[in-house]
Amino acid sequence: MTGVSSSPPPATGSATVPPLDPALAARLKRTDTGLVCAVVQQHDTREVLMVAWMDDEALASTLATGRATYYSRSRRSLWRKGDTSGHVQWVKRVSLDCDGDALLVEVDQVGAACHTGDRTCFDASPLPVRVGSRAEA
Repeated sequence: MTGVSSSPPPATGSATVPPLDPALAARLKRTDTGLVCAVVQQHDTREVLMVAWMDDEALASTLATGRATYYSRSRRSLWRKGDTSGHVQWVKRVSLDCDGDALLVEVDQVGAACHTGDRTCFDASPLPVRVGSRAEA
């Protein structure tokens, strides 16, 4: 355990989740605060929904329960997506990137993924960009 969790009750609402497999834990490259970035994607459309953070406990809960669980940096505690909003993320697949410093969490999103009520956290603020082309290479 990384020491960043405030040890809330299990996010699953049921039996205690087993700790993260030590072999998997050894592959993770965490931030100084013990977190790994989690990119969350709709499993069938490949739409990027949000970015969140996981500590070992959140990842273990996600893998064991099939419900996406994250670590809130502002609240300093675990939160399971949808417990208060009803906007549940049913986990379909979790992959670790080649460097071990990011997770891809593929989910079936129920309702909005963003706390603002938008479908994704990336809907509201597209930036102006000159669109590139292979023909320019």
